[in-house]
Amino acid sequence: MENVLDIFEARGFVEQVTDRDLVSRLFENSVTCYIGFDPTAKSFHVGSLLPIMSMVHMQRTGHRPIAVIGGGTALVGDPSGKTEMRPIMTRGKIEENASALKKQLARFIDFGGGKAMMVNNADWLTGLRYIDFLRDIGRHFSVNRMLAAESYRARLETGLNFIEFNYMLLQAYDFWHLFKTYDCRLQMGGNDQWGNILAGADLTRRMEGEIIHGLTFPLLTTSSGIKMGKTHKGAIWLDPELTSPYEYYQYWINQDDQDVGRFLSLFTLLPMDEVRRLRRLEGSDSRIAKEVLAYEATKLCHGLTEADQAQNASRQLFGDDKSPLSESGPIHRISPQRLEEGIPAYILFEDSGLCKTRSEARRLISQGGGYLNGGQIKAFDQLIKSKDSKNGSFLLRAGKKRYKKVIVD
Repeated sequence: MENVLDIFEARGFVEQVTDRDLVSRLFENSVTCYIGFDPTAKSFHVGSLLPIMSMVHMQRTGHRPIAVIGGGTALVGDPSGKTEMRPIMTRGKIEENASALKKQLARFIDFGGGKAMMVNNADWLTGLRYIDFLRDIGRHFSVNRMLAAESYRARLETGLNFIEFNYMLLQAYDFWHLFKTYDCRLQMGGNDQWGNILAGADLTRRMEGEIIHGLTFPLLTTSSGIKMGKTHKGAIWLDPELTSPYEYYQYWINQDDQDVGRFLSLFTLLPMDEVRRLRRLEGSDSRIAKEVLAYEATKLCHGLTEADQAQNASRQLFGDDKSPLSESGPIHRISPQRLEEGIPAYILFEDSGLCKTRSEARRLISQGGGYLNGGQIKAFDQLIKSKDSKNGSFLLRAGKKRYKKVIVD
């Protein structure tokens, strides 16, 4: 079977690795690895997909991934990548979120038969005795080295409190505990976790005389510099109650041409030969690659049925088919009588859900961001009438990428 490190490198998953040759040899046999997940919300968002997909590849190549829900470390708060202290969560909320996150992970990873595990670090961290912890674990850490870590250096100017300062020790303890308990020999995570991963490997070397490893992923942004998963509406969630499968599909199909090839590598399971073929498509054919990306990503997250429905809804949006779509589809229905009288554009933009309020709709249209059947709406109170309908429907657009198909029935 192909070495998973080769897969990671071919697909663009690797930012840093402790020792490339040793890690490659490690993967020649079945390996247990872990990734930590922060239970600060009841759903993952698209920004969490890279580590999730890495676990998918690990399992597909015969390795055992452990998803560690940070129920214990969330009581402290990770300072990595933050300019201010995270809110401290209650244990009840953490447990509620952890339960929801496991259900989402089960869509991607098979937890049956010991093929993968999910554990909560609150199970071993919350029972630690402070004096024993300082004596047995804290003595192995150099304060000077800790302050040199990027996650701490970035916070020194704005203020780093003592509870956050302990975070590196706790995550290092996690790695040592998982090594001792499950023979876990690899930790993976975002590149902002590099210092914490090295601390865990160093602690295990000092306490057990064993070499264990770390691998980090690049911190992804789109070609426009926007953090993955962020849109005008906020985060793109994996929970269908928070982001519908149709909206999820639309997020992927609307990616910039420059990002599609990279995202096909990272967020689908298509063979790399097929990814390379799709990356070569140019001009109007690039839409094909975007549709494949959207379909494959939605299928992985929400299943085949939802992916088919989302794709069907997206295609119908630009065609003349008036057959019913799922409730998540971009459809708004109005009566012929109402259209006969004429509807001011800004009212229809609010009624259809393209804008939250009429004032927002007026502002959007006045600034040139409202479109009817591809043509710019000239005035916010322009009347939309029956003559604007083609074969019983017409298309509204807000900005560059938000559409609504209005069906007259």
